[in-house]
This record gives sequence, structure tokens and C-alpha cells, in this order.
Amino acid sequence: MTILYRSRWVLPVASAPICDGALVVSGEQIAAVGKYADLIESYPEAQTHDLGNAAIIPGLINAHSHLELTAMRGFLEAEESDFFAWLKKLTMARLERMTAADLYVSAAWGACEAARAGVTCVGDAGDAAEQSMKALGATGLRGIVYQESFGPDARLARENFEKLKTKVAQLREWETPLVRAGVSPHAPYTVCAAQLEMISDFALAEKLPVMMHTAESESEELLLREGRGPFASSFAKRGIEWPAPHCSTVQHLARHGILRTRPLLTHCINVDDADIQTIKESEAGIAHCPKSNAKLGHGRAPWAKFLVAGIPVGLGSDSVASNNTCDILEEARFAVLFARGGAAANRELPIPNASDALKAATLAGARAMGLATEIGTLEAGRQADFVAVSFDGIQQRPFYEPLGTLVFASSGHDVIMTVVAGRVVFRDGHMTMVDEEQLRARMDEIAEKLRS
Repeated sequence: MTILYRSRWVLPVASAPICDGALVVSGEQIAAVGKYADLIESYPEAQTHDLGNAAIIPGLINAHSHLELTAMRGFLEAEESDFFAWLKKLTMARLERMTAADLYVSAAWGACEAARAGVTCVGDAGDAAEQSMKALGATGLRGIVYQESFGPDARLARENFEKLKTKVAQLREWETPLVRAGVSPHAPYTVCAAQLEMISDFALAEKLPVMMHTAESESEELLLREGRGPFASSFAKRGIEWPAPHCSTVQHLARHGILRTRPLLTHCINVDDADIQTIKESEAGIAHCPKSNAKLGHGRAPWAKFLVAGIPVGLGSDSVASNNTCDILEEARFAVLFARGGAAANRELPIPNASDALKAATLAGARAMGLATEIGTLEAGRQADFVAVSFDGIQQRPFYEPLGTLVFASSGHDVIMTVVAGRVVFRDGHMTMVDEEQLRARMDEIAEKLRS
């Protein structure tokens, strides 16, 4: 079936905005993009859906999330000033109080929130990656799910690596054309150097995408550069020998093979110019998480410098345990505002604008995740992943132009339709493939368990 979607605006990202535009979808792909008057003439038999005063944009890409942690929204507020304590409470609650069934429900609820906010693709990381893959499949979203691996103790590197291989083999049984498996050595403070090397070799041999938390916190910086701080103290108490490399996180990853995999590096707050050049030369991508970084007090990643270097930078919500919402339009606005807030410190850098923000939320995110040949723009031949955002809100009046209105005056609450591979997964306030009320009831049960 051929369907023509018409709206007041179409924002292809790869080309200029189109007023009174349309998008033609045939099966799972985009067949044409252009002026409504031209396309209705070329496709007279197409079924037409008029979305009214809205903008059709490429599906939003959440380049970094932890869907399995959705149940912990607001659970860790008291620990946010102490990142080590925050991580410890999160880990213990997840391991001791949440069953596999709980983790699936948590991930599925997070996927519903994403779809309602116009997210069509996620880069999701977790230890319960199988549950996240099932959740994405159930809700109809696209994504790469990165199975996390942990192990700071070099004595256990081989054992932990073998566990990862077993989990990845199980994950691959859940792969679909929309949902793929990847690997994530969690962070430099949770994975020893020997294990990093094993994982990088494995990912290259198996052609697996890689994601890693990188240069996120002061505690991480202290550990790598000076061998001290809360992570170092924790290792000492547990009898773990962790020799500090006395370099930045990025250079540490380069030494131990991770950058050979062209990974998706998440956060990248504490990076200098040499690190940025190393990232560029390795052809890695970055997932920029401005709201989570700010909420946990980690600082601000130099997004403008990444843009100047030509590094593909997508936007990530991180988990709602550290952000509270999965709203990539809001993330795009925060990214621009935070970058402009630091512009006075470096007048030589360009000031990011609404166009940069929309690109980060779509095409640049696709590039960072290695998916730019499939998604990220509205072009003939691409996968039909797109979103309709209403421009009828009171906060969107008066209206002068679409890009500024989308980025600075809109949010996920203005999304009226989300389509993935030609299939509508959210429309007019309802998910089309899952029972949200059943999930809602289960989420309340899980919250009570965590609360107790």
C-alpha cells in the first residue's frame, strides 16, 4: 500500500524545509518527499492522511538510553550529589529487587515513553539486554541494544569475557531487521584493560557495534590520571589491583583497542583537544547527554568543539534515573542552550543553532550509531521512520518559522504520530502494539517493591 502523509511543514534535515509538504511511503520505505501539489499528482492513487498544522520530521534518535532502569525514575534523588553512591544504590536495587520480568516491564514502559515522544530508534545499554530487545520488538521501535560487560579485576577478565560471549549469543536469537545486538564494556572504572582488549577483538571479529561510557565524571578522571578517588578506594577495599594508566580516558581506550571498533562514546565531558582529535581520527561517534550530565553535576561536554572537528554527535537521554524524562526534542533544546551558555568562554567557536540541534537528534545520531544509510533523513529509499509534531500548542504561537518553533518551543508532548519502517506505533495518544494499562499497573507494583 502507498500512503501519502501531508502536513503544513516537512523538515527532511538533508534538505531545506518544505512548506505544504508531503511524504510518500511504500511499504517500509520512503518513496518520495516534496510539495504536496506535486506528489498528489504523481501518486493519485495513494491513500492520503492530512496531519494538518504539523511538521513531519525524521524519527528522533535517542543515541544513549538504559530502558531497563525506567522503574528507577526519581528513586535515586538523594544520591545525585555523590556519583559513586548513586551508582552503588542503583546497582544493588537492580540486582536485589528486580526480576527479569520486572526488567522487561521497565524497558517496555521506557520504550512506550520514547515512542510517545517521537523516538523511533534507541541506542540502549544494559545488563538485561535481552529484556530490552524484547521490549523494543513488542513496541515496534528500532534500535541497537548493547550488552554490558563488567569486570575491573584483571584476574577475572577471561571469565567475565566468556560470560559476555554467552549473553551475546543469546541476544542474537532475538535480533530482527529492526533490533540488533551490540556490546558495551561498561566504563573504564568497571572494566579492566585486559577485558577491554578481549571485547574489542571480539567486536571486530563478530562485526558487533560497540558503545562505552567515556570521560563522564570527576571520579573517573581521578582514577585514570592519578589512581585515586572513590573508585580507587573501592578497588583497594575489594582487593582489586587496578594500575592507573596516568592518561585521559580517551587515550586509555585508544591504547587498549576500543577505538579500533569505531565505537559510540557516551558523555565525553572531560576531553581535551588531543582527545577530540583522537576521536575524530578513530571515526568514533559521540552520544551527547546534556540533561543527565547536568543533573548529576558532571559538567558540560564541548559539543561545539565536536561539531567543528566534524565528529558525528547524537543526543541521548541516558536513563530516566538520571534525567527523569526521555524527550529528545527537549534534549536538543538543552544542548543548544548549554552550548550557548559556555560560548563566552571561547568566542572562536560557532554558536550552535536550531538546525544543528535537529541534525543531532536525527541524522548525526544515525551517523554516530552507524545507521546513516538507513535512517536519519527524509529521502527516497530510506526507511520510513518519521514523526509528526503538532504546531497547534499555545506555546508555539506566534509562529514565524518551523525550525526554531520545533527546537525552542516544542517537546515530546507535541508529537501526534510516530512511524517506524512504515508502521504506525503511536498515534493520537495511543500506542498501537502494546497494552499500556497493563504495563502501567505492573510499573506501580515494581515501584512499590523498590520503595519498600
